[in-house]
Amino acid sequence: MPTNSLQKFVEQVRAAWGPLTTELVTECQSYLTELVKTPASEAWLAELLRTAPANQELYRDPEHGFVLLAHTEQAGLYRAPHDHGRGWVIYAIQDGEIEMRTYAPVEDQNGPIRLVQRNSTVVQSGQVQVYLPGDVHDTRCRSQSALLFRFTDRDLRVEDRVERRLTRYVEQSGVWAPAAR
Repeated sequence: MPTNSLQKFVEQVRAAWGPLTTELVTECQSYLTELVKTPASEAWLAELLRTAPANQELYRDPEHGFVLLAHTEQAGLYRAPHDHGRGWVIYAIQDGEIEMRTYAPVEDQNGPIRLVQRNSTVVQSGQVQVYLPGDVHDTRCRSQSALLFRFTDRDLRVEDRVERRLTRYVEQSGVWAPAAR
């Protein structure tokens, strides 16, 4: 029996877990939408709000491998365009607002790949945003600070540093292009 909303979230995701499907993503979105409604009086959230960690792991599932992180971001913090390799991610904003822009990689006539911005969304407190494998996006904190939860289906540090499947982009003469690895 869960004693707080974080434990309830973990139990719900564990019960629903399986291969990536529309239904799984929808369920996880729903559970995260409930998680960001947690009252600040719950001890785990009160501690996050008090300490405002830049990055803190809240849960790592030993069986299925999904991970829930908390990030506290400050105004203007920008994370350049990137994908998550084979991973999928759901961002949930507990407090503040984050602008998230999506891109498509397009091959030029001469062969190089560059990004074309698809859209821009401001994700506010209580909202969630999903990125599936291969989706390219960036983030920028638009409020004084923001507390967001990042739910991933796997450890993205392994996907990046060991598997080397994440693609990060750098701006070169006004064009976003894949960074050298």
